[in-house]
Amino acid sequence: MIKLFRISTICGIAVLALPFGAAAQTCAPGPATVQILGSGGPAINRERASAGYLLWVDGQARMLVDMGGGTYLRFGQSGAKLSDLALVGISHLHPDHVSDLPALLWLSRQVRTEPLPIVGPSGNSVAGPAGNDVAPDFPTFLARLFDEKNGAFQVLGATLGASRGNGVRLNISVVEVAKAEPSIVFKGPDLTVTALGIPHANMPTLAYRVETTAGSVVFSSDQNGTNPKFVDFARNANVLIMHLAIAAGATSPLHAAPAVVGRIARDAGVGRLIVSHIGQFDLEAAIGELKQSYTGPLTIGADLQCTPIVQ
Repeated sequence: MIKLFRISTICGIAVLALPFGAAAQTCAPGPATVQILGSGGPAINRERASAGYLLWVDGQARMLVDMGGGTYLRFGQSGAKLSDLALVGISHLHPDHVSDLPALLWLSRQVRTEPLPIVGPSGNSVAGPAGNDVAPDFPTFLARLFDEKNGAFQVLGATLGASRGNGVRLNISVVEVAKAEPSIVFKGPDLTVTALGIPHANMPTLAYRVETTAGSVVFSSDQNGTNPKFVDFARNANVLIMHLAIAAGATSPLHAAPAVVGRIARDAGVGRLIVSHIGQFDLEAAIGELKQSYTGPLTIGADLQCTPIVQ
């Protein structure tokens, strides 16, 4: 049985609140739909898991973006199948974006035989081309987790090619975050994915743009909004998901203020803005600030919420 969402209103926008014990909330079959697995940030939130998203194409979950705490449960509730995924995209290595990845991969050989493509950021940042003391490059991160001899989860050594272990083999690729132009990271019959490095203080971070036959969606991830190339990256996307992580009037080297989120959506000319990764602050005030810049279609994200890319 699918339990009902509670509905409240913020600045005239209906907001869905997921009840405890929510059952499966599979996105209805359609050309392309984006589903939020986790709409919250790093702080404990009784109604929001940390960051994670699914892109459904023709009724199949084809791309997973991030896997923060709580999203392993939401992945199961969504009805998605690991065997259907064409790509996993990791934006950056903060725990609220990647901590449930080992849970997803544990026993994954039982449900998937084909290698799983996965992409993440280089270690490059403002600290220099060899990486920094904040995060390693993505392959090093995975080795520290899953190496069969020295990893934290040695039982998942098969993800990196070991003969023993219970994880599906990963096909790992890396995007240079310091590269000025977008990089193509996946091209298949039903989706093409590009990635662009974005400023999230000194944490190497990627945004992803996905083109499907039905339309386009951009996953902005965490960013402070200071890279003008991101506006071009998101230009004319049918759906833009941006993170509303700080309160009205606040500033941060990590996150864009609500007014900046609104300005980016407006300047990019997107069809719909979805705000997610929502912090625990006065949400109505933050939405009010955002709407001073952006007056187009707006969705306030909630866990398991589904939004068709073209409406």
